[in-house]
Amino acid sequence: MDDEQTSRLFELADLILAVGRQIHASKEFASREFASESWTPLESAVMRFIDRNPGTSARAAAEATQLISSNFSRAVRGLEKKGLVHRETDQDDARRIRLYPTTRAHENLRQLREIWSGLLDGIVSDPDEIEAVTSVLRRIETQLTAKSLATPDTTGKSG
Repeated sequence: MDDEQTSRLFELADLILAVGRQIHASKEFASREFASESWTPLESAVMRFIDRNPGTSARAAAEATQLISSNFSRAVRGLEKKGLVHRETDQDDARRIRLYPTTRAHENLRQLREIWSGLLDGIVSDPDEIEAVTSVLRRIETQLTAKSLATPDTTGKSG
C-alpha cells in the first residue's frame, strides 16, 4: 500500500470515528429521558448485537462484540440494571443463558431511530446516496469483523 492510499484510508477511519462520536453524543441532547441515561460504548455494542440477534447466547454475543468475558459481563449487567436486557435459561440446555432485548430497549431504539434520522435529515437526503454509503459501511463492518475473528489477539488485550 502506498502513502497516498494509507492517507486516504486513515482519513476514512478518522471520519467514521468523528461522525460516530457526534451521532452517539446527539442522543444525550435530544431528549430529557436520554440525557438522564448514558450508555458506555461497550454497552452500546452489546445492546446492538442483542437487539439484532434476540436469544443469542452470551458466548456468541461476547465473541461477536470482541469483548473479553469480564468486560462483556459488566456490559450485560449494566444493560440489565437499566432494564434493557433480560436473561433466560435455554430450554434445551439449562447451562446456557439466552439474552433478549426488553420492551424498554425496543422503545429506546424507536427513539434513537427518530433522533438519529432527524439529525441526518437534510445532510444526506438522496436515497441512492444513503444506500451507497450504508452499503459501503455495512461491507466495512462485515469485513473488519471477519478479519478480526480470523486474526487471533496475541497481545492478551481486548475490549
